[in-house]
Amino acid sequence: MFKLYELLADYLVYGLLGLEKGSHPASALHFFVYDTLKIFTLLVLVIFFISFLRSYFPLEKTRRVLSKHRAISLPLAGFLGVLTPFCSCSAVPMFIGFVEAGIPLGAAFTFLVASPMVNEIAIGLLLSILGLRVTLLYIAFGMLVAIVAGFLIERFNPRELIESYVFELKLGETREKELSLEERVDFSLSNVREILGKVWMYIVVAIGIGAFLHGYVPQNLVESVSREAGIFGVPLVVLLGIPLYSNAAGVLPVIQPLIEKGIPVGTALALMMSVTALSFPEFVILKQIMKVRLIAIFAGIVGISIIAVGYLFNLIY
Repeated sequence: MFKLYELLADYLVYGLLGLEKGSHPASALHFFVYDTLKIFTLLVLVIFFISFLRSYFPLEKTRRVLSKHRAISLPLAGFLGVLTPFCSCSAVPMFIGFVEAGIPLGAAFTFLVASPMVNEIAIGLLLSILGLRVTLLYIAFGMLVAIVAGFLIERFNPRELIESYVFELKLGETREKELSLEERVDFSLSNVREILGKVWMYIVVAIGIGAFLHGYVPQNLVESVSREAGIFGVPLVVLLGIPLYSNAAGVLPVIQPLIEKGIPVGTALALMMSVTALSFPEFVILKQIMKVRLIAIFAGIVGISIIAVGYLFNLIY
């Protein structure tokens, strides 16, 4: 299928428009056409598959399982985070729901990290842009960051650093309904439409930026900047990512050409992790439900974990 997309991009760019192969406009436009087709195809498939899995884990059931199986609540919360395509800000209400339900706070923080960083949008984009091996490593390391963050934060006894009213909230329960196969398929298709309806514009814009970088930014310039940063490249991009609030859809298509131009894989993925899991708007929202000290602990643990993962990726690649 992807070979067909490449042939279609060739025909459009070199045949129909008559652009010279190897020129800056042709290189940028070919990148845009091919990547747009490839990314949206894989996104549809991955979102459908993970949404189908999610249909077996409604919120009430998940909250009940996490409350009951506290010994494995951290990996379970991380798994739920993979199944829920929330940005860092929209994951906060789910975090409050977990706290209200009496779920261990470490598990709630694990979800808060995993949901925006490792979800079907990130997985679909990574698969289409960087391939299966990088995607699987990213999922593994992303889950590890979330679980380590939840485990360490729980050691700080965070309950006293969360506003007392959060524990008094009663969000209510919804009645679970067993879905038929047809209803699960309908649910999955509905999720595909809903999620793509929300993020398609960000993806197209991000691919456009990536296409410009691919076609017009000299490779030696990117390599030079990467060399200048040296071993400080990973922590620098993590700090840079904090004010750059976005989701995976908005950042991943941009980092692909940077990797192609010479930015180390781990450095690029550390930027993505920082942008999605550590954002200033998220800190502003969290300030309404927790003390500044806990936000600083959360940011410090997650930030250091992301830096470690960035270095590990660079070591592997």
